Amino acid sequence: MSDISHLVTALKAAVPEAQILTDRETLQASSHDTWPLSTKLRRLGCHDYQADVVVKVTDEQQIQQVLALATAYDTPVTPRALASSVTGQPLPTRGGIVLDLTGMTHHRDINTTNLTVEVSAGYNGGQLEDELQQMGWTLGHSPQSLYQSSVGGWLSTLATGQFSSYYGGIEDLITAYTVILATGEKIRLKASPRAAMGPDLRQLFIGAEGTLGIVTSVQLKMFPLPQTRLFDSLELPSVEAGLTIMREQAMAGLRPFLLRLYDTNEARHAMQNPQQDKPVMFLGTQGVEAVARAEMDAFMAIVHRHGGQSIGSEGVLKWMDRRFDFSTVENLLDSTGGFAETIEIAHTWDGIASLYHDLNKMLTPLAGEVLSHFSHVYPQGTSMYMILLGREETDAAAVEKLRTIWRETMRVCLEHNAELSHHHGGGLVRSPYARESLGSAHLLLRRLKQALDPNGVLNPGKLGL
Repeated sequence: MSDISHLVTALKAAVPEAQILTDRETLQASSHDTWPLSTKLRRLGCHDYQADVVVKVTDEQQIQQVLALATAYDTPVTPRALASSVTGQPLPTRGGIVLDLTGMTHHRDINTTNLTVEVSAGYNGGQLEDELQQMGWTLGHSPQSLYQSSVGGWLSTLATGQFSSYYGGIEDLITAYTVILATGEKIRLKASPRAAMGPDLRQLFIGAEGTLGIVTSVQLKMFPLPQTRLFDSLELPSVEAGLTIMREQAMAGLRPFLLRLYDTNEARHAMQNPQQDKPVMFLGTQGVEAVARAEMDAFMAIVHRHGGQSIGSEGVLKWMDRRFDFSTVENLLDSTGGFAETIEIAHTWDGIASLYHDLNKMLTPLAGEVLSHFSHVYPQGTSMYMILLGREETDAAAVEKLRTIWRETMRVCLEHNAELSHHHGGGLVRSPYARESLGSAHLLLRRLKQALDPNGVLNPGKLGL
């Protein structure tokens, strides 16, 4: 950026000087999130996507002032909160301003009559869930990154959680939110409890990754903690049998809150048993006791019909206790040459099995271990995780291996006409494929961008924009 000193001077006139950061350490930190490739680059001292200035805002008025200056100085603005993204969403591709939302004044408004809770966008999701559970409530949204992610980040990346088969994704859980446009205008989007006055405009910013506006507060549904929860671990004859069970239970209208199918390779990790030699499914039902038991019985009838059997609840209960732990990936990334990646995609029932086999065939030579599981289920299909663990001689070689893994995975998914992301969003890593993935719909996204952010200052380089 050519005129950083004049911009910084202007920012200091609008926002308290202590909130304007230009020190080397802060700027380098702005170049990284929890994307595995970014983690390896940090170890190599590569800080390719760096802000010119980080502004820690504390309220909506400051956001409006920063955006006005960004427009005046033709400077990009990249919103950032807890930076738990694993695909590079909060990384500034053209320098400029990183808008740090973690210092936003926290508020929490619980309405136990309407079953909603509203919080500031930077609120830590795990903290909110713990506070609600102490009062007998739950968000129903439980991503693995629960304690490392913000509520605004969930909205901006179209996130979903481990219990989505029961509660739905974040798009099903949001009732209202506030967003500030690039122009500085403040917009409230709501439906209480549903609205039919024109299109559902709430959907515009869900999953937009900060390219269309800055989310400042979010109102979410909340639910009473379930009366009963039942668990079982199931051993299955094949991945195909597991996929058939998932499809048939969806057809039957069952609503397990937990439903995860592991192929044999990942089942060894999930069961913490190196001798596990068949795919495994984790199952949980919940609610009023009679309903939870009826659903468990109905599900097990489908399982038995396809050659599955119960192996007890110990495996799934141990997983429940450690489900927020991703130290295996973190430790591998933090070692010389170690690499790990989790790529989630989605496909229809008639395409998911062939996609699974083709991806495994392509990825197996590229990593020490290739693990797969299916964990978010719909009447029309399911998501699938591909988890890669391996080691190269150097971190530089690990970086190149990660780039190859992403490039080849996206190629195969496009060939299968699969969805390139189920819930981690696009970020930097998927942006080159956004236009092909969205097809003609990308024209609509570009038109929205032009209308809402005509100067193109908000989070450039994401979603193929």
